[in-house]
Amino acid sequence: MLDLDISEFFDEDGPLATALPGYKPRPAQVELSQAIGQAIQDRATLVAEAGTGIGKTWAYLVPAFIQGGKVLISTGTRTLQDQLFARDLPRVRAALAAPVTAALLKGRGNYVCHYHLDRLQGDERALKSRSEIQQLRQIQVFAGISKTGDRSDLAQVPEDADIWQRVTSTRENCLGQECPRIRDCFVVKARRQAQEADVVVVNHALFMADLVLREEGVTDLLPEADTVIFDEAHQLPDTATRFLGSSVSTHQLMDFGRALEVAGLAYAREAAKWSDVSRHLETAARELRLVCAPLDRMPGRKATFEAIPNPEEFDEALKALREAVDSAAQALAAVSEKHPDLMAAARSGAEISARLKRWATPGRSGAALDDEGWGRDDQAPEPAAPSALGDGLPTPAAILAGAAAAEQWTGPAVRWVEHGQHHVRLHSAPLSVAQAFSKYRKPGQAWIMTSATLSINGEFTHFTSQLGLEKARTGKWESPFNYPEQALLFVPRGMPEPQSPQFLDRFVQTLMPLLEASPGGTLVLCTTLRAVDKVANLLADQFDDAGHEWPLLKQGDGTRRDLLDRFCRLEHPVLVGSASFWEGIDLPGDVLTLVAIDKLPFAPPDDPVIEARLRACRAQGGNPFSEYQLPEAAISLKQGAGRLIRTELDWGVLMVGDGRLVEKPYGKRLWRGLPPFARTRELEEVLAFYRRKQEPRD
Repeated sequence: MLDLDISEFFDEDGPLATALPGYKPRPAQVELSQAIGQAIQDRATLVAEAGTGIGKTWAYLVPAFIQGGKVLISTGTRTLQDQLFARDLPRVRAALAAPVTAALLKGRGNYVCHYHLDRLQGDERALKSRSEIQQLRQIQVFAGISKTGDRSDLAQVPEDADIWQRVTSTRENCLGQECPRIRDCFVVKARRQAQEADVVVVNHALFMADLVLREEGVTDLLPEADTVIFDEAHQLPDTATRFLGSSVSTHQLMDFGRALEVAGLAYAREAAKWSDVSRHLETAARELRLVCAPLDRMPGRKATFEAIPNPEEFDEALKALREAVDSAAQALAAVSEKHPDLMAAARSGAEISARLKRWATPGRSGAALDDEGWGRDDQAPEPAAPSALGDGLPTPAAILAGAAAAEQWTGPAVRWVEHGQHHVRLHSAPLSVAQAFSKYRKPGQAWIMTSATLSINGEFTHFTSQLGLEKARTGKWESPFNYPEQALLFVPRGMPEPQSPQFLDRFVQTLMPLLEASPGGTLVLCTTLRAVDKVANLLADQFDDAGHEWPLLKQGDGTRRDLLDRFCRLEHPVLVGSASFWEGIDLPGDVLTLVAIDKLPFAPPDDPVIEARLRACRAQGGNPFSEYQLPEAAISLKQGAGRLIRTELDWGVLMVGDGRLVEKPYGKRLWRGLPPFARTRELEEVLAFYRRKQEPRD
């Protein structure tokens, strides 16, 4: 341990200032770092809201390096994970001359798999186009020279290219110790480095995957740690909900059918009529899809388990599908020792069978909320032990046992069916993740949770109760930015009600004078994908009418990264996006001088998980709007507003088109949670603000 008080590292003549050009001491950063250091020392849980510009990353890295022991740092996204590992962590480590080793660890789908790459090379007929042949060549060269095999290091092949799915492994089709390329395995190497390093950088998805696997008896995904730091911690409730739930799609079932037929015919031809087994499975999957056709007429083309319009037909089709999957999984399990491909297919079948069992178990007699069959400790078997396969990979039998154990901690759940254009997907999600998440904290382990958006008007109860962290220490450290001078919140008068068909037309009309006055780029944040399309079309028409040739970018026209790269290069760009553009975007300087939000970001009431949580809140005598919908909207609004000011020199206007922000009594809870922008409802004041801000620049 380095023998210095934490505050000394942040002094004007301290190691950070000496090693990092342009460094300025910030009192809030020092206080935050001291609070984190104290929590690490006390092995406590700290929930710390750090306003934009405080420098929270350095505030947690300093105590992590000097007193954290073995540290896991979990980030909200892989992009932030890469940035932390490649930029912030080495800079602070060098500044402190700290003798700590660091490792980067991602989910296995991020690493090229030699075995699957070899198989694809041997079957180039499986490639869909000339560009895929080119991509395969690039991946082959990359796999031969890369030390990590991390696909994010190969920029020439797009992140969303289909070929990645065929040259990476999944938990089900990984061969573990049976793999002929185990010595070269990038996943094994990454995990070994993580076990040996002092600081390991992961992401929330991997952290939650580890939680789920530990419940099934698999314990070697992430190393044991003395301290866990969650950056962008506001994302944890949603990530936990996603990972503690499960889904099965007819796409998966079809893929499983094809895989079992290929493996069976190649390595166990005498054991079963594999083509018949596959055909039977595909028929049952298609039958389920046909039975779900009435969902096309329902909102969002989905329905909760209790609201399925033809329940008897659905139950019959689901029963037939389960029988087909179980039959296929058992046939594969019987021959799984013959070849690694058979073992991989057997594991895949067991996993699907387990998910279907978990999905179908509660009876139809009552809502899943009230179903005592979910979450009874006395019915849960012991978690299954890891198999002898090594790499923590369970056998098919262990997967089934693990799924049964999972019912113990999933608790009350909501189930729903989604009908896509070419598939049906069965989803389940827990109503609460608090119990499962909080019990994962090991005794004597420090947990640090930090983000710019964890409290609502200084209160942390909504966040801490979602994750079962009622005993956590909490603290809020304000941003050093001069928001009243740098930013203006504009809520225009006379807007139609948000539900009105005229609302988006008026929103765009009101936005046009601001676009003409703003010198930089504009980010338009919509609450639905439908609104993204409508707003983009309306803006295109307005630009044509006014003779503006401003670049108009829209979510869906490229990857998020591609759109943001173009936004930074273009002159006066306008980018229209939805959910994924509300957070994690950093566009400092004059690149962005206007953020416009169409409506208050209340979650859609037809979302099955939200609907069930509201129903549960109401059933317990609570007020769903004030206890759930309003806090969630407040955090989302704060995230969206946070895109505007990213540095001490940034400035601009935040326009919120939804008059409820100031006209409804609850609106005060929302705008008071925002940074302290200057506020106006008058367009002329906004235009004057733009003129004033540009004067010194002329």
